[in-house]
Amino acid sequence: MTTVTTRAVEYPADNLTMIGHLALPAGADRRPAVLIGPEGMGLSDVERRRAEALAELGYVALAFDLHGGRYLSDPEEMLARCLPLLADPDRMRCIGHAALDVLRAEPRADLDRIAAIGYGTGGAIALELGRDGVDLRAIGTVNALTTGRPDEAARIRCPVWAGVGSEDPIMPPAQREAFTAEMQAAGVDWRLTVYGGALHAFHHPPVDHAAPPGVGYHPRHAQRAWRDIVDLLAECLRLPVTQ
Repeated sequence: MTTVTTRAVEYPADNLTMIGHLALPAGADRRPAVLIGPEGMGLSDVERRRAEALAELGYVALAFDLHGGRYLSDPEEMLARCLPLLADPDRMRCIGHAALDVLRAEPRADLDRIAAIGYGTGGAIALELGRDGVDLRAIGTVNALTTGRPDEAARIRCPVWAGVGSEDPIMPPAQREAFTAEMQAAGVDWRLTVYGGALHAFHHPPVDHAAPPGVGYHPRHAQRAWRDIVDLLAECLRLPVTQ
């Protein structure tokens, strides 16, 4: 295990002061970099640990914020903020670009090898960065089969991997079909993995507060989805990965 350095980083976005979590691997050389977007509840220790896990593998990793340093444990409050956000691609892109600017400003980050991954709302933001034509090497999402405005997926310049639970009521088969049709029509190098029996947010460990209906942790598939993301990064960012 390598020595990882972490720090909180403040930056403005969406009329808020965001507080991201930056994790740096050992050494002083430039390394491939990964932007990590959280579920709609916001940045939590789950995403912070994932940033640190990626730093242990040798990546510069930034887990970005959605709600100005807040974690929205009340499902109604979370939906009241996230549903308008998910309906506004330009607003999502602004949040994503603000975080990406922080990652790019890190001297350890290799600006030619950046990927974006995300979960739920954070995954939708990663996809919107791709639709905005950002030069990314890979996009990986879980629970984020959002579709964009007509023809904008053609601006995605990298492979896209998406994971979803087969029993996810928020991302049902019709949503999967719309997403894959968009990717295929745009000529994107895309993959979709459907995890049998899994609900929405199956990757997220159980929380100690109320959760929206249709949400549930699936530990085996959570581990598989993480391995799939790590494999995607290894393939596209060309960093030898050992686990």
